[in-house]
Amino acid sequence: MATEYVTQGQRIARARHRKGWDQTALAEKVGRSVSWLSKVENGRLPLDRMSVVGQLAEVLGVEVAELTGQPYQHETTELDSGHAAVPGLRLALQQASLPNGVLRVPRQPRSLQELEANVRLAEQLRQDAKFTALGEVLPSILTELIAITNDSSAERDRAEALMLRACHMARVSSNLLGHHDLGWTAVQRELVAAQRVGAPDLVAAASWDLCGVWLHEAQLDPAKDAALSALDQIEPHVGGDDTVKAMWGALHLRAAVAYSRLWDQREAESHLEEARRVAEVLPRDGNVFQTQFNQVNTTIHAVEVSMELGRPRDVITRAEHVEIANIASSERQAHYWTCTAAGYHMNRKDNEAADAVLRADRIAPQHVRNRPLVRNIVRDLRDSGKVHRQREILNLAKVMRLL
Repeated sequence: MATEYVTQGQRIARARHRKGWDQTALAEKVGRSVSWLSKVENGRLPLDRMSVVGQLAEVLGVEVAELTGQPYQHETTELDSGHAAVPGLRLALQQASLPNGVLRVPRQPRSLQELEANVRLAEQLRQDAKFTALGEVLPSILTELIAITNDSSAERDRAEALMLRACHMARVSSNLLGHHDLGWTAVQRELVAAQRVGAPDLVAAASWDLCGVWLHEAQLDPAKDAALSALDQIEPHVGGDDTVKAMWGALHLRAAVAYSRLWDQREAESHLEEARRVAEVLPRDGNVFQTQFNQVNTTIHAVEVSMELGRPRDVITRAEHVEIANIASSERQAHYWTCTAAGYHMNRKDNEAADAVLRADRIAPQHVRNRPLVRNIVRDLRDSGKVHRQREILNLAKVMRLL
């Protein structure tokens, strides 16, 4: 069977068989019924929470990607969702991770002023989830920054800060496309940059991305611990610096997501509340270190937390209070509609779920089509045959190679 057509349920069954377990044994280990597991494996029950996928992966002794099937490839460049940019990005990140002096940059790098302008343009592509376009410009930015950071000039700290921002974009695009090993390479270089400069805001930004890598791999305890450790580290600097204060709030959102996936509602809601408190005193369009930390994003995180906690009614209730048009990030908007779709689907409101999925795909297709959660929902909607926009769902399923 072609890899693209192996469902998540079939992947779980395959991993279970390798363990030599029957459905009863696996169901007992994850605290579920045999009926639940049977429905998951035969595709009648989609896995709509990363917390559940992560639990299954841990018990089965496999990586999350083994169960999700990421990264997803496409047959033509027209349908490509950004994967064509990965080889060049991988090479640039590998070079950026080499010790100083090992790599010879073939040409004189542009000035830091020019590179900073290019980083800002690339950051807009990252917020728009235009991974193909981002991949065309990011490798050269990384390569030129290597030459400057390898130099012991007075501009090295400024160049390291730009390197952190560039590696952040590489980390996000790699994780969202499913190339999680590449995400690790990117965040490791971020941590080096933060350590070299030593500024609290850079330390917080690198830690925020470290949490992101672990959340994508469903390594929930390390993600939670990294967020809490970073909060302890930057707490003395929060009072007088809005940048650090924004990172303080963003790290609380990371902790909230981690705790929600650990099914700890009390802690998740506590961190959400602290993030809300901080967001109220910061700019409404805040986007420090590309975190989009602002009031709207805290409400998007509240929707996600309810989804991960398995509280579908709360997902819809909270989604209704998100002022989604007021956040200048296609990626965040698409994430909101994806979580909302999951909530509707969990509530068995498939027409509303289809509307939300299709809206997310219009906003940021390269992001949406690479999400395991979306693929599960689209596959289920495809098979239901009852949604009022069935033709559009079938077309999306075809583009995602689910037909």
